[in-house]
Amino acid sequence: MKDCPIHFDPEFQSFTYGDPTPPKAGLRNLESGDFLIFYCGLQGFDYKSEPHLYLMGYFEVDVAGRVEEFCEDELFKLFGKNFHVKHPQVFECQKERLVLVKGSENSRMLKKAVKISAYSQDKSRRRLKILSPEMQKMFGNFGGKVSIQRCPPRWIETSHIERTIEYIESLE
Repeated sequence: MKDCPIHFDPEFQSFTYGDPTPPKAGLRNLESGDFLIFYCGLQGFDYKSEPHLYLMGYFEVDVAGRVEEFCEDELFKLFGKNFHVKHPQVFECQKERLVLVKGSENSRMLKKAVKISAYSQDKSRRRLKILSPEMQKMFGNFGGKVSIQRCPPRWIETSHIERTIEYIESLE
């Protein structure tokens, strides 16, 4: 594994994110000033704690699009530190379907993760993570799709955008 590159994505040095998968293709429609909020799964390290999902950072979007929307100089200037662009073999394999997002200088990784999940059950009574009731007050209910385990992007309803941005920007 010593020769395998580590996949840091999103990367918070130059604020880039890339994804070649169909569920993330809609991110190409993000516009300057939009927010892309990232979460991750965490659990206790030296103590017992169930896994939950946590906010870990956000981008205030500068630009987003598919690879072909950027000239070569622009592509490497804006996204050169992103895993998908940085590694030639990966880039060559994915460039036809790769969506890239560049955050502005107002983007940041949080100093402290913020728990956003709770547990519920699906129709088959399987346990799943959902956006917690407390966080639904902040973000809305994503049009009734509150399950948030490794899911396609969720879009904040218009009625909750201002509240969400205010909340996100208030976090450490």
